[in-house]
Order: sequence, then structure tokens, then C-alpha cells
Amino acid sequence: MKLIIHTVLATTLALASIASGAQGTGPSDPQIAAIVVTANQVDIDAGKLAETRTKSKDVKAFAQRMVTDHTGVNKAAANLVKKLNVTPEDNPTSQNIKQGGDQNIAKLKTLSGASFDKAYIDHEVTYHENVIDALDKTLIPSAKNEELKALLVKVRPAFVAHLEHARHVQAELAKSGA
Repeated sequence: MKLIIHTVLATTLALASIASGAQGTGPSDPQIAAIVVTANQVDIDAGKLAETRTKSKDVKAFAQRMVTDHTGVNKAAANLVKKLNVTPEDNPTSQNIKQGGDQNIAKLKTLSGASFDKAYIDHEVTYHENVIDALDKTLIPSAKNEELKALLVKVRPAFVAHLEHARHVQAELAKSGA
């Protein structure tokens, strides 16, 4: 449980660091692109692991939705950066998100059954809360390119729906004693 808290904290700090940016400015469009792709990939990786580990049909359905939806967002982002001729720029925030995702996967791999399901879903709730906060407070306001900004605005409702879905699964797991 301690590593899960650390992983969520690392991810929270990574997403929160977006808000401060360099010298009080937000991230550049190439940095935003890297952050978006990394944040989606982290959730895809966790979802793929959950698909293979869980015995819960609710957790499996949620994990499948994460893989499908976040893969779709990454494809849209990749198409947009290609169209705009922008190369995503790795940055401390995207690196921290990747590190937090790797730590989450490592911890989840040590768990099974109800412990796995709870850890996975608890992390997903916090993760989506933080992503929505980063979208609202930093990524959308910092995006200079209108098409990039439009993509971020377009995908935001999906992140909200993911959060609601994760909270629902979390409540169901709590009812079942998981």
C-alpha cells in the first residue's frame, strides 16, 4: 500500500509540476504533446495488465475501456502532431509521469485478486482526477496551437467519464469487500 501511495504521489507531483512550468510559464506545445502521449500510454499499460490479472468483470471492462479510449487519444494526438509537423518534446513532467506509471505497474505486478483490483482502481481514480486538473489548469490554457487546444478540450469529457466509471467500480469493489 505504501508504494501505491508513493506512485500516486509521484504521478500527482508530475502532473502538478505542469502547473508551475519553467519560470512560471506553462509547457510548450511540443511538451504538452509529450505529456499527453505519456499520460495516455501509462494508462494503456496499466489497463493491459489489469485485463490479464483481474477476475472481476467490472474491473476487466474498465481496463478494456482504458486501453481502447487512451489508444484512440494517442492516435489522434499522433495524427495532429504529424499534421502540425511538431515533434513531442520529452520534459521533466513527461519523464515523471512515465516513472510513476512504471512504479505503478511494478507494484500491481506484486498483487493479485481483490488486492490487485483495489490498487488498480484506486490508482485510476486518483490518476484521472489529476489528469483532469492538469487539463483544466495547465494543458488547455497553455496550448498555443488552436488545433492542439481543441483536441485537449475534445478529449476532456472522456477523462471525466473515465473518472466517473472508476469511482463507480471503486464503490462496487468496496460493497463487495474488496
